[in-house]
Amino acid sequence: MTRARRISPATPDPELTQKLSRRNMLGVAAGATAAALLGATAPQAAAAEATGSTHGPGAGQGDGQGGDGHGKGRPVLPPGRLGIQLYSLRDKVATLGFAAVFAELSKYGYDEVEFAGYSQGSAGPITLAELKKLTRENGLRGIGSHVGYYNDGDPNAYTFAQNLDKVLDDAQALGLPHIGTASGPWRYGATVDGWKRCAEEFNQYGAAAKKRGMKFYQHNHAEEFSFATDRPNVRLYDVLLAETDPDLVHLEMDVYWAYAAQFRFSRRADGTPAPFDPLRYVLDQPHRYPLFHVKDGERDDSVRDGYRMADVGDGDIDYRRFISAVNRTHHGYRSHHWQAEHDNPVESFAFARKSSAHLHSLREKHR
Repeated sequence: MTRARRISPATPDPELTQKLSRRNMLGVAAGATAAALLGATAPQAAAAEATGSTHGPGAGQGDGQGGDGHGKGRPVLPPGRLGIQLYSLRDKVATLGFAAVFAELSKYGYDEVEFAGYSQGSAGPITLAELKKLTRENGLRGIGSHVGYYNDGDPNAYTFAQNLDKVLDDAQALGLPHIGTASGPWRYGATVDGWKRCAEEFNQYGAAAKKRGMKFYQHNHAEEFSFATDRPNVRLYDVLLAETDPDLVHLEMDVYWAYAAQFRFSRRADGTPAPFDPLRYVLDQPHRYPLFHVKDGERDDSVRDGYRMADVGDGDIDYRRFISAVNRTHHGYRSHHWQAEHDNPVESFAFARKSSAHLHSLREKHR
């Protein structure tokens, strides 16, 4: 029988370790096959990352199939699972409107869109019914949406904390299977207890979403992988995983920010190593990660995050390896959705077109 993974030395708290072990055991049957893909090289790669001697697991130029992942094998990208976070196209939505943007995305081979607001900006007003109709008319599905977590200064704010029912009403009207937030659990600070309080609120949002047939999710940035201010040996992301109910709270891993976090937070404040592998988090509990942000970056150790954001395919994050590993989890080829994103593309339509072409071209390595 496959055992749940040993908790990282970055989290030597007995209570948290027990909870994480229990959470991981729920997903270990799903993740065991894919975890074998990493084999004995993962600990070595993680240790090398902590000393700054490698670009880290998941980064680099591929693993042997011509170096670029192109070939005649099975496509890495699961059919019908390519989406795009519309924040990347906010300039086009504001100037051209959703109809024109959706028409372009359909031409580029996208299947899904993830919303970042339901208004068109200067392009004029639109109702949720009209937005849903436009999505379907262009052969697209709304897969999820980012909404704010809280705004304690405004009781009328459009956030989960202030207007949960309205947020869920709108998501339901659009037929979204997922509804989430890109806000981190910082509402009560960066302490373990503060994140436990946020986790309990996330559980409440997840329960409310589940009653309506939707999944609540949280999207990470790099800072979620930092350490608690009151207990500097505890990684905050581990608190979030341990204290949220896996049946109620799901995760959308932004792969770029996770690797930026690996660069920034593989050492504790006292300088001792605390390596981690973003892919390992997913393989341990693949059922918790229905959504991913596919965002690329060129490795640059001279900048804070260790990467400079790039169009998908122009950077050093090995998406053939990452997506292939997730595909090999239980039901992995049809259980995950991949959303291309760039925070500030030079030309947003060009970014969308290039990202789709690159991801569709990737082929699995022959074994």
